[in-house]
Amino acid sequence: MDLITRGNNVIMETYKRFPLIFEKGQGCTLTDSDGKEYLDFVAGIAVDALGHCHPGLMDAMKTQIEKLVHISNLYWSEPGIELAEILTEESGLDKVFFCNSGAEACEAALKLCRVYGKLKKNSDAVEIIAMEQSFHGRTYGAISATGQKKYQANLEPLLPEIHHVPFNDIDALKARISPKTCGIILEPIQGEGGIYPADLSYLQEVRKICDDENIVLIFDEVQTGIGRSGKLFAYQQYGVIPDVVTMAKGLGGGVPIGGIIAKNHVAEVFTPGTHASTFGGNPFVCATAKYVLETLTAPGFFNSVEKNGAYLKSKLEALKKDHPSIIEVRGMGLIIGVEVSTQPGTIVAKAMDKGLLLIGAGHNAVRFVPPLIVSKEEIDQAVQIFSECL
Repeated sequence: MDLITRGNNVIMETYKRFPLIFEKGQGCTLTDSDGKEYLDFVAGIAVDALGHCHPGLMDAMKTQIEKLVHISNLYWSEPGIELAEILTEESGLDKVFFCNSGAEACEAALKLCRVYGKLKKNSDAVEIIAMEQSFHGRTYGAISATGQKKYQANLEPLLPEIHHVPFNDIDALKARISPKTCGIILEPIQGEGGIYPADLSYLQEVRKICDDENIVLIFDEVQTGIGRSGKLFAYQQYGVIPDVVTMAKGLGGGVPIGGIIAKNHVAEVFTPGTHASTFGGNPFVCATAKYVLETLTAPGFFNSVEKNGAYLKSKLEALKKDHPSIIEVRGMGLIIGVEVSTQPGTIVAKAMDKGLLLIGAGHNAVRFVPPLIVSKEEIDQAVQIFSECL
């Protein structure tokens, strides 16, 4: 019995998996069970920030795993404190809560803003406003905040008092706000929705509204954070600071870790017993994430992400003159979406045959989210294959 058949026999079919079995990876390259190599521009869906089997990352993991893997959050350990110190210093925010995934980070943020509303606004301040075409994860609260019906099928009734408005539409947002509003959650760049960046003026106005109305502003940076935009967080590209930011994906470089960072006046409503995570922030994942952050925040790294991202975007823009199926190229840093008039899935499948891994986004976009260490030569190779698939 082959491996894929064995997998189908015992694993729930929550993913429509491609008939590929990967056995190893190095840098931006993956190798399947037949020995075929693929240029990886999916990176575990924006997770493998330092690529595959990064030597320094492997060393950091080995060092910590031989010392201590897990204790409990009833006790302290140095890696979690050191990681939180880096995150607060680099983000401009104050306090961290660690969990295991982006969806859990979103759950923590939603809980935090509701507790804040009850304690610091009024007892009826329970409404949360989210964006249409957003994506915040698969847990119950996160899926309720997600603004795409296809992810919510057969799950109704959803979490109450969460309302959706069009993204980048400040008038629609203002019309939805009431004295009961305790939080606004949005992605600075909508990822799963199709790679749609926020307008600067929109984010600035949202920030002002939250300040005026005592509303917690949450930026979901699970996909756009940890260097992908060319800054540690995409909000730093805009100069608009949230009250809470969610993070996951690239933070662990492939090891599961998530979390939120919040301003002190919001973070203080979480007290012992209000929230917790058994595995969140254990010594192993924190030591791993600490190495990732130290690498990303080293001088010049973010500059290289911005330069390579601009190079990738310009190369994709240049294809438009020869390929009328390209409608628009969107994004910043190394999160780029190419909107096409053809089926993105067809292009993804063709690229896979040619040794390039891509992924769709939204209804009609192809997403490019390579490891942040990608080279210009690898970008050239990927764009050439993509062009051939068009």
